[in-house]
Amino acid sequence: MTAFVYMLRCADGSYYVGSARGDSLDGRLAEHQAGTRISYTYHRRPVTLVYAEWFDRITDAIATERRIKGWSRAKKEALIAEDWDRVQFLAKRPSARASNPTASS
Repeated sequence: MTAFVYMLRCADGSYYVGSARGDSLDGRLAEHQAGTRISYTYHRRPVTLVYAEWFDRITDAIATERRIKGWSRAKKEALIAEDWDRVQFLAKRPSARASNPTASS
């Protein structure tokens, strides 16, 4: 069985990052849309899927979910846009970014 990490854009503009087991993200997305669970997205519907990544092991999906949850909004948006240069730039310490401001454009 596979697992996945996904990111949703909520109606209020915030992002929700989650992970789940299974081969299809459709069911999990439908649960968020229907509000079947009282969770972060419940009062922030509708939600839009903006990113998904599949894994062979749930432990890898959970580790990635936790890592992405710790990212800044800018870094999450770079991931959504698949702007890998910006993701790398934003992964640097702020002091290292300040010494090379042109790399962020």
